[in-house]
Amino acid sequence: MGTRRGGAAVTTQNGRVREAVTAARRVVVKIGSSSLTTAAGGLAGERVDALVDTLAALAADGREVVLVSSGAIAAGLAPLGLARRPRDLATQQAAASVGQGLLIGRYAASFARHRLTVGQVLLTVDDVTRRAHYRNAYRTLRKLLDVRAVPIVNENDTVATEEIRFGDNDRLAALVAALVHADLLVLLSDVDALWTGDPTRPGAARISEVRGEDDLAHVAIGGSGRSGVGTGGMVTKVEAARIATGFGIPVVLTAAPLAAPALAGEAVGTFFHARRQRPAARLFWLAHATSPRGRLHLDEGAVAAVVGRRKSLLPAGITAVDGAFTAGDPVDLVDTQGAPVARGLVNYDAVELPGLLGRSTSELAAALGPAYEREVVHRDDLVLL
Repeated sequence: MGTRRGGAAVTTQNGRVREAVTAARRVVVKIGSSSLTTAAGGLAGERVDALVDTLAALAADGREVVLVSSGAIAAGLAPLGLARRPRDLATQQAAASVGQGLLIGRYAASFARHRLTVGQVLLTVDDVTRRAHYRNAYRTLRKLLDVRAVPIVNENDTVATEEIRFGDNDRLAALVAALVHADLLVLLSDVDALWTGDPTRPGAARISEVRGEDDLAHVAIGGSGRSGVGTGGMVTKVEAARIATGFGIPVVLTAAPLAAPALAGEAVGTFFHARRQRPAARLFWLAHATSPRGRLHLDEGAVAAVVGRRKSLLPAGITAVDGAFTAGDPVDLVDTQGAPVARGLVNYDAVELPGLLGRSTSELAAALGPAYEREVVHRDDLVLL
């Protein structure tokens, strides 16, 4: 689908106020690179200040705000003399290393105008899928909110590899919203709403509300925005909305210049209604934030135990192992047809498992020692797909 640039004339619709927005006490706001930087690279100070003014007003109203901000790589382009976003990972990491300091410094100065302190939180997938790391990430964000600081979250682009990347900050924002149990997620970019097609062509219509997949059935979703400095697009924003609403968090998608009316509950952009039930947050991360490093093939009995009775996976129920993973990595559990039925954090290295398959934990403990009397994947580290 096409995208209409921010600042469009549409600011309200039918005078309605979205109560789910005005009632939200903990809000995660994501802003994209194209809304913060110039096409040539470098931060657009007036755009940063406009966003901060809006978020500071929320904080002054007693609401908790978490900002997920892109822009580190884009901010590092001009200082490094780069004309466009680099394609190779090493140069992206170098640009992020330069740009992240500039980005957080600019935010700190802008929030200081409102006597607000910011805290930088840089995450990789490993930080929020391994149990201890996940707890640390949650505690840090929770403490920052408790002391009335504004957490500013970004992917740790300086160290993230292709295997442990979130891929885009729309997805990261949805997962952070789940991590902190937010009441609302707002996705801001250079796109004013979800449209049924290219808004520059006749017949395209803005979609004001999405209640389920049926409302998206006839939508032509297009790629990234026009600025060329970001990585996302409408595809990633709709997927982020799916992730957040699946966790019970409503989502507003609109353009950065419309942030204030959107957060005031005016019917700007597109509102995605939440589903009612919230799953466990860490397992939600495991399902949506990770890529499997391998596969464990289960027999029918193991599938029934894991899927039907929510049991841990034991060596006796595994028939084959694929991949080169280490203990603590995410792996997919597949049925006899090779279809993934669950994902979990494995307790063994891939090279250890072939000699354990089909054997009971008591047999393994007697032959190899008590360290082998443990699950391959514990049920607390397992999510059904």
